[in-house]
Amino acid sequence: MRIAQISPLSESVPPSGYGGTERVVSWLTEELVCAGHDVTLFASGDSTTTARLVAMCPSALRTDPTCVDPLAHHFLMVEEVRKRRDEFDMVHFHIDYLHFSQSRQSDIKQVTTLHGRLDLPDLVDIFQEFKEMPVISVSRAQRKPLPQINWAGNVYHGLPKDLFSCCPEPGKYLAFIGRICPEKRPDRAIEIAMAAGIPLKIAAKIDRVDRVYFEEKIKPLMQSPWVEFIGEIGDHEKNDFLGNALACLFPIDWPEPFGLVMIEAMACGTPTIAFRNGSVPEIIEDGVSGLIVDSIEAAVKAVEHVGFIDRQSCRAAFESRFTSQRMTDDYLRIYNQMIGHREQSSYGPELVRRGVGKVNSYPKEPKRLWKT
Repeated sequence: MRIAQISPLSESVPPSGYGGTERVVSWLTEELVCAGHDVTLFASGDSTTTARLVAMCPSALRTDPTCVDPLAHHFLMVEEVRKRRDEFDMVHFHIDYLHFSQSRQSDIKQVTTLHGRLDLPDLVDIFQEFKEMPVISVSRAQRKPLPQINWAGNVYHGLPKDLFSCCPEPGKYLAFIGRICPEKRPDRAIEIAMAAGIPLKIAAKIDRVDRVYFEEKIKPLMQSPWVEFIGEIGDHEKNDFLGNALACLFPIDWPEPFGLVMIEAMACGTPTIAFRNGSVPEIIEDGVSGLIVDSIEAAVKAVEHVGFIDRQSCRAAFESRFTSQRMTDDYLRIYNQMIGHREQSSYGPELVRRGVGKVNSYPKEPKRLWKT
């Protein structure tokens, strides 16, 4: 199948540090290529992929000091996809609703994974106007604000099975990883750690929009001897950071659409103590891959019990539900349903031995669409 993956341009694919959507796009793209599909990735020029890369800007826009209007780059990308629509059997967008108008006017087989929150009043009218657009949720909870739109399926995120390994023994600290922002509630994480008398390590990025929140609300709390701020980390550092923790804290205060942190910790064998919000009850199996709580007090008590969770069982929960191969199989099922093909799944060991899983030998140099 000829498949185009359309990534946001804020981060490279995969991201060098923090990044959710672009990380998922990378894992899906690589699995599709290994399954023998003809894949084209539209992304920033500093992306790394075995697919054919169409580079829409020189580098990730979030860290590009010359970028003033990132929306302009995304509109150019949508136009480039429209021009090349005949090259693809399926176009998979990961850029929210930016392409809806063009897709409506084009004869293009397409689907959109919605990666963000949908409980914003601003979204109601646009999804009502484009209610025919096929969209995919990343959790059932994500759908609740807009149950009436054209849901083509639900696909939980997955990460490569061998990306992280299980650390068999619980560590002596709590881990918080993600973004420093009000909805992620790092202040709750600090309060839980201090009340439990357990050190807390924070590995998180600080976006410009959250800088004031960090300086005024979080930085003063980091003066505590219980807290160590590490900063932003990438995949190559997460296994040690998460795997050597007693537990991962996920004290969110918003309707989290998915929460990659939870399955990353799960893959390391580390249980997550998570607040009951958004996708949490769908992702965490209470007592197996973590503990679900409703208050600071309950979270502090959970710290006392989380060490009894079997870490191999936690890892097994990841392998059964949240691998990138399972994710890819789910997406291929939706692609084929939409284009009327018989169901296909990603490759298995026997197909690899016969050569079906070999990566496509595309040119190393990506096509570049910006002016120099």
